[in-house]
Amino acid sequence: MSVVLILSAAYGEGHNAAARGLQEGFSRVGVKAEVLDLFAPAFGKAYERSRKDYIDMVNRRPWLWSGLYKLIDRFPVFSMVSPFLGPLRRELCEALRKWQPAAVVSVYPIYGYLLKEAILEAGIPTPACFTVVTDSITVNSVWHRCGSDRFLVPNEDTQDVMLAAGLPREKLKVSGFPVSPKFAENLSVRIDPSSSVRPRVLFMINGQPLRAIALVERLLRDGHVDLTVTAGKDEGLKRELESMAGRLGRSLEVLGWVSDVPALVKAHHLLIGKAGGAMVQEALAAGTPMIITQVLPGQEEGNARLLTQNGCGVVCPTNEAVSQTVAELFSGEALGWKRMAGHATRLGRPDAARELAQWIQAQLGVGKTSPAQEGAFGRRGV
Repeated sequence: MSVVLILSAAYGEGHNAAARGLQEGFSRVGVKAEVLDLFAPAFGKAYERSRKDYIDMVNRRPWLWSGLYKLIDRFPVFSMVSPFLGPLRRELCEALRKWQPAAVVSVYPIYGYLLKEAILEAGIPTPACFTVVTDSITVNSVWHRCGSDRFLVPNEDTQDVMLAAGLPREKLKVSGFPVSPKFAENLSVRIDPSSSVRPRVLFMINGQPLRAIALVERLLRDGHVDLTVTAGKDEGLKRELESMAGRLGRSLEVLGWVSDVPALVKAHHLLIGKAGGAMVQEALAAGTPMIITQVLPGQEEGNARLLTQNGCGVVCPTNEAVSQTVAELFSGEALGWKRMAGHATRLGRPDAARELAQWIQAQLGVGKTSPAQEGAFGRRGV
């Protein structure tokens, strides 16, 4: 059976979420797919430091990231940094030789700039090369300046932006964001909120812990919803939230690291969180409206716009705005929530990963053995 390589990097959760979802999708159609983060073996401790610096920058100095994002978008920065990417190219060559893949799917754009040279150096039959764009609408040009057979975009709005940037339509495919296929499976049925069913709200904390604590307290004091909070690996934050709920005499479910995100998001009526690519797409896949509390300048602006212009969410820059919006959505017979949930359900693509894997399989004959397969690969390139 031929192998598909999925190339990712841990600069933000969206890339890895897309990689994992797509790997699950390939598994559903009987194709072996390997997810590789080649930055780790290429750069070791320097990679870990750069990841921490990136997270610190987006959380503490978003204005700095905004400037860098615009710089990368407007200038061919890759030509300046390419001399420093030798270790990454060598790891890519080794991976290509080892796996002899039928196709390579990049969910992080830098790989697209290295693939053509690495394939030639590896001396293997040319695999098909695809790029999965994990952002919506505000798509940095670094995504599409690289070489790729096709660019797979999450929605029509993003396709329109990339067409306007000059990409030919035949290079684009609206594939949806490859969330976990579990979003398309029959989980427990969520009953709509009403006078007899209390709304369930999920707050996924990602940065800004002081504001998050204040918001949890505000929602608990309001007392209109059943609240679940995820604190990730921050045990101190988890204990502080549990202690606060105890002092207030309110019920609060505080979770640490969550392994089954699809079941958790689908079990709640509303998601509160930042406008990250994966989080926004998972909310849509679950048909769960979203209140956005943070928007990172650059790519997350497009994610937020996707929700707001399609009636699937609201941006609330203050805790007071969050509290007021929650009350409005669930007032009366929750007509505001029902309208927003309907829009989210129509826009979401919960089975995108399996459908995309199936499309790639059909395009390339992956997983099958036929004389035409090798010839088809040989005619392809980046």
